Amino acid sequence: MSTPFHLHNKTVLVTGASSGIGKQVAISCSAMGAKVVITGRDEKRLAETFSVLQGEGHSQFVCDLMDETQRNNLFDTIPAIDGYVHSAGVVAPVPVKFIAEKHIRYIMGVNFESAVLSVARLLKNKKLNDAASLVFFSSISVSYPYAGGALYTASKGAIEAYSKNLAIEILPKKMRSNVVVPAMVKTPLYEETKNQSMYRSAEEYESKYPLGLGMPEDVANACIYLLSEASRWVTGINLTLDGGFSIVK
Repeated sequence: MSTPFHLHNKTVLVTGASSGIGKQVAISCSAMGAKVVITGRDEKRLAETFSVLQGEGHSQFVCDLMDETQRNNLFDTIPAIDGYVHSAGVVAPVPVKFIAEKHIRYIMGVNFESAVLSVARLLKNKKLNDAASLVFFSSISVSYPYAGGALYTASKGAIEAYSKNLAIEILPKKMRSNVVVPAMVKTPLYEETKNQSMYRSAEEYESKYPLGLGMPEDVANACIYLLSEASRWVTGINLTLDGGFSIVK
């Protein structure tokens, strides 16, 4: 039986592919038949991701998306793509009274500015094929804020607003833009975020998730849906993945 839930004959660019969710998205996309272009700042870890991709025709580029020269070189070099997953991002808690200009530049730069400027370059260089699908990441913390997360949640809220506007502007080419909104996922950042939570123990923290904490594969599967033809009628949405957190909060 044929299925639209595949990425055959598609080329997908994944940023932040050297670790965490971005790494798993790249791996899962390759398993679903895509040619994957991966990028990240850490050359060694990026090579590790590249080594476990399935299939052939993949490529890797070491790039700091906050460096204009490197960013432009990347988007001048890569082939035209059918899918774009912006997974590059940082979590850097800062209490509001200690926020300085450097924190705003860093967090908003990596989480928001790099995405916006990357897409602008892709569009200007005609690197997005017609009907391309673009996927960004927000966080459930936009709706469920936490102490120290003002800048992080602001950057993710900005991504949500940006994606909806982008979706309108790229409609003439049948392109789509959507946002995946995960709750807590067990990545290398999990322990850091958990230790900063208000809960007294890991057990209390994890009890807030009736279906358990998410795994990178859960998020990657959502991305595959949004990249595939199965979601051809879906654009401008925020897809929440939270293991039931929001309905029992």
